[in-house]
Amino acid sequence: MVKLTLVSRRYCHLCTEMAVALETLAAEFGVAVEVVDVDADAALEARYDELVPVLLHEGRELCHYFLDTSKVRDYLSEIR
Repeated sequence: MVKLTLVSRRYCHLCTEMAVALETLAAEFGVAVEVVDVDADAALEARYDELVPVLLHEGRELCHYFLDTSKVRDYLSEIR
């Protein structure tokens, strides 16, 4: 199963919006989404602090700030 990682933080409204928007796309493609708190990992915070939310697949950044639905849909179609 494909697993996407959403690097997020609790008090971030953009993070909440991306998580909600991602639900439909994840269901459409049958992918899992793991939400990771950027503030709980010093390495993630150093790398993504100002970019959250960040959507990753196996370390590859798919988008940040807002869900780029068409880009992520195209990517998921390619890797399936």
